[in-house]
Amino acid sequence: MSEGRFESQWAHTSSIMALIANVNRDPKKGRVFTPDDFNPYARKKTDRVIEISKSNIGLMRRAFTGKD
Repeated sequence: MSEGRFESQWAHTSSIMALIANVNRDPKKGRVFTPDDFNPYARKKTDRVIEISKSNIGLMRRAFTGKD
């Protein structure tokens, strides 16, 4: 439960931080900030995702069942 509370508090804090950053940025030079830019609990877009294909489905089968 404490982890959920921390995530909730960071969601609130990061929203305020994004608001302050967007108010003080130069619209011609900077990009718009989102709360996820400041939230350590937010999932980043750079997280690795493994696509399932015919070539790697055997690896998953072995990992979950122990069989080839």
